[in-house]
Amino acid sequence: MHRFTLPALFLSATPLAADPPRVVTDIAPVHSLVATVMGDLAQPELLLPQGADPHAFQMRPSQMRALSQADLVFWVGAELTPWLERALPGDGTSRTVALLDLPSTHLREASHSHDAHDDHSDHDDHEKDDSHDGHAHDPHAWLSPENGAVWLTEIAEALAHHDPENAEQYRANAADALARLQQIDTEIATLLDPVRNQGFVVFHDAYGYFTDHYGLSSLGAVRESDSAPPSAARLAEIEELLNNGRVACVFAEAAEGQDMMRDLVDGTDIGFGVLDPNGSNLPPGPNLYTDLLQGQAGAIAECLGDSAS
Repeated sequence: MHRFTLPALFLSATPLAADPPRVVTDIAPVHSLVATVMGDLAQPELLLPQGADPHAFQMRPSQMRALSQADLVFWVGAELTPWLERALPGDGTSRTVALLDLPSTHLREASHSHDAHDDHSDHDDHEKDDSHDGHAHDPHAWLSPENGAVWLTEIAEALAHHDPENAEQYRANAADALARLQQIDTEIATLLDPVRNQGFVVFHDAYGYFTDHYGLSSLGAVRESDSAPPSAARLAEIEELLNNGRVACVFAEAAEGQDMMRDLVDGTDIGFGVLDPNGSNLPPGPNLYTDLLQGQAGAIAECLGDSAS
């Protein structure tokens, strides 16, 4: 189980007033972290509407204009939103921050589900953890609070670089958010500890960072590809897994998969729950990130706890 500790952030007096940079973000969890760091100084713009598919999205002209006029763009990376990579300015400036590319981001090797976003077909099979060597990675990295902590600090530093007059406010906001995130991380670990050995199946292969961080027993995903429905062979594998007695619950998602997952467990004693990895049912804003993590943990603990009783 990965844990994180708070970095030492040395804060000083009240900052000078200045116009903060215009900031654009890709998805709601990143928007939440950036909004937390910016605080009352300004609000970042969220490109991806709640409930939209991050892997395939078409921006409106107004969103393209916002992107072109942004002083800073924070996004997960091309592995998650290839459409955004094509739209970003190619002027070689430091206006864009791809969070997956930060050396301090903890990375997982992408499963075969993300091969559609991988141009490196000749990679070897060694385990990927924190190295950044050009291989494809699982893009759902915000589901690790370890990465949430890293990104809060990196976001604060990027904003401080572009807006030095408000640097101390960004760092102070990040420090407050880090303390809160550490507290929530501890609470979630305590909540999930009793169900760590309970096996479950998810609809979408998106939860590896969360399950790794908390030591949970995820047994597989129905839809291994981000861009295609599960094959008949994959469904047969999942049905066999459900029949072997190791699966306590299956989890659909707020945006998709509920009918399929209910059908899979219909007539069985296997529990059913719903996860929301992108926070699609949550209001965007500073609280979304921690609410998302707590929502995932609560749904998992409830379903697996009910199955164990």
